[in-house]
Amino acid sequence: MNMPADDNDEQLDDANLVTVAERANEISAGVLVNILADEGIRAISVGGFTAGFRAEAPGWVQVKVFERDAKRAKKIIEEIKPEHE
Repeated sequence: MNMPADDNDEQLDDANLVTVAERANEISAGVLVNILADEGIRAISVGGFTAGFRAEAPGWVQVKVFERDAKRAKKIIEEIKPEHE
């Protein structure tokens, strides 16, 4: 069902979203989405369905944010990145 657009709603389409991180599974990506949400950044994870397949080219789960939040999101992700990565 299509809902009427609210002038205050942001459109969540691929044209406005950028990938700020990639993880091998949904759990790792979900952790990043939650951390970014705690910092006030709306984020989503994309590709969880295909990441679980065992194929020649395994997929990755992408963490996406609005383009305007990308720089800040990347900085936050870099700060929490384990030293061994």
